[in-house]
Amino acid sequence: MPLKINNVKKSFGDNHVLKGFSASIKEGEFVSLLGPSGCGKTTLLSMIGGFLQADEGAFSLDDVEFNSPDASRGYVFQNYALFPWMNVRKNILYSLRSQKVPKDEQNARLKELLALAHMQGHEKKFPIQLSGGMQQRVAVLRALASRPRILLLDEPLGAVDFQMREILQNELDALVQKAGTTVVMVTHDVNESIFLSDRVLVLQSGGGTLLEDVKIDLPRPRDRTTPEFKELASHLTDLLRQAFTYDK
Repeated sequence: MPLKINNVKKSFGDNHVLKGFSASIKEGEFVSLLGPSGCGKTTLLSMIGGFLQADEGAFSLDDVEFNSPDASRGYVFQNYALFPWMNVRKNILYSLRSQKVPKDEQNARLKELLALAHMQGHEKKFPIQLSGGMQQRVAVLRALASRPRILLLDEPLGAVDFQMREILQNELDALVQKAGTTVVMVTHDVNESIFLSDRVLVLQSGGGTLLEDVKIDLPRPRDRTTPEFKELASHLTDLLRQAFTYDK
């Protein structure tokens, strides 16, 4: 298990956001964190990224503990957080330039990433010139540029309308499957979690403990209209109702 979360606790004043969360995530898995608002999903993701410190418990990658950001974990924010004054090339290569990676290596990596996302020819465009889907791809490519072991996604489609959301889910699924990176994603969307994930961890309110670890054993690419998909959606929706009423 490359990523282990061991009995993590986090409070903000008297608000006990996480009272003791544990999980293990395998190499190459796509795992979604699903639960009511305020249950600790984003707090947990921020701690995996190293941006917040746990009060108790530990995070480890290949049994080596960590508590600060590093290149092993790439982060994609909800609004993509692209630099508007930088073109696609500079946005994607930002971390490599900061690490003073030689230019020939930067160019080789850029070529590889653009091909992965079918974005060849767009490297000189600025974010304002890109569609929402292309901005999403650039944000993911920037996070993948330094070859992280784990890609962290904080509601990457949270601000998108329903029809566009499904299109972007398709694009994100194709990109992540090609990259083969371990992914942890925060989402409020049941169907999104099923469509993209290998497992869904349902957190409950009242302390962010794990209500259920749901395996999504459906073939890819996934069909949202199948009975199996709808059955999983029904089950996760029932779990969300339980998670919301927990400790109320």
